[in-house]
Amino acid sequence: MTQLTHFNQAGQAHMVDVGDKAVTQRTAITEGYIDMQPETLALIIGGGHKKGDVLGIARIAGIMASKKTADLIPLCHPLALTHVDIALSPNTELNHIRCQTTVKTQGQTGVEMEALTATACALLTIYDMCKAVDRGMVIHSLQVLAKAGGKSGTWQRT
Repeated sequence: MTQLTHFNQAGQAHMVDVGDKAVTQRTAITEGYIDMQPETLALIIGGGHKKGDVLGIARIAGIMASKKTADLIPLCHPLALTHVDIALSPNTELNHIRCQTTVKTQGQTGVEMEALTATACALLTIYDMCKAVDRGMVIHSLQVLAKAGGKSGTWQRT
């Protein structure tokens, strides 16, 4: 197992110096789910929610969150993202919505945190918009599916 990089030799938290790293294409893909009652999902799919387009607003919230990750996670580097794609897929058999996010940049550090933040915020937005009709929704399985770029190369969940 490699050492934790966010701690210096004295055990103090610090921002990792990425200045000597090569600039490469960085990509991360994440996913997460929100389970809900069938009636809540039908309301979202049918566009009948009085607050508007739940999935469209959640998508925008996730994109905005990805760009603010360094403001939320103390030791993340601010990054110039080149692409953010958020796919929200309702599943009426399992009564959930899957959020899959892809984030890309040309940079010296990865974008896993930006993709995870985007996914989490998109799902939280769905919860926020629908909590009046379904307080029992559950957000779960937030995870990195794949990452590419940098010295460590490509990694994919098996």
